[in-house]
Amino acid sequence: MLAIAIIISGTVILGIGLFQLWDMKRQGQVSLKTAREFVQEDQKAVKKEAFKPETGEASGLLLIPKIEAELPIVEGTDSDDLEKGVGHYKDSFYPDENGQIVLSGHRDTVFRKAGDLKLGDHLTLKMPYGDYSYEIVGTKIVSADDTSIITLQNSEEELVLTTCYPFSYVGDAPDRYIIYAKRISEGN
Repeated sequence: MLAIAIIISGTVILGIGLFQLWDMKRQGQVSLKTAREFVQEDQKAVKKEAFKPETGEASGLLLIPKIEAELPIVEGTDSDDLEKGVGHYKDSFYPDENGQIVLSGHRDTVFRKAGDLKLGDHLTLKMPYGDYSYEIVGTKIVSADDTSIITLQNSEEELVLTTCYPFSYVGDAPDRYIIYAKRISEGN
């Protein structure tokens, strides 16, 4: 009887885990489709001054050619937002706002291959008001409690990507992997 209960419990737990993975992938695909449509609209029609996405809403795309990634950017960084794509830290800036742009994502979904990125690799933010290219200029690993990387400075444009580290860690990772990038081209 105990063996049957263990088998049933294991099957239920496995089923819940598989459903959660499927649901996260589905939400990511919906956000990616929405983000693609959003940035393909006439970029001249959207004024960056009027660009204020709502929490949970797709706001653009992050393209990372080196790892062949096209990722939806979603406003917000809570767990529901991060299930949909790369989260834009609410109080940070967007391209052309002359400040720190902070994007966060899960190491086991959207930033699975972030460790393959090197200095000099390029990233592109496709926004409804233009496309912006960046070059990776630095990386570092900090403690999960270290919030000093989010400065929200507004003296120069800087793109910061954050994810949990180590990449192969099971459970809540103790550190964060940070990627710094500087803009190399103007928006359209």
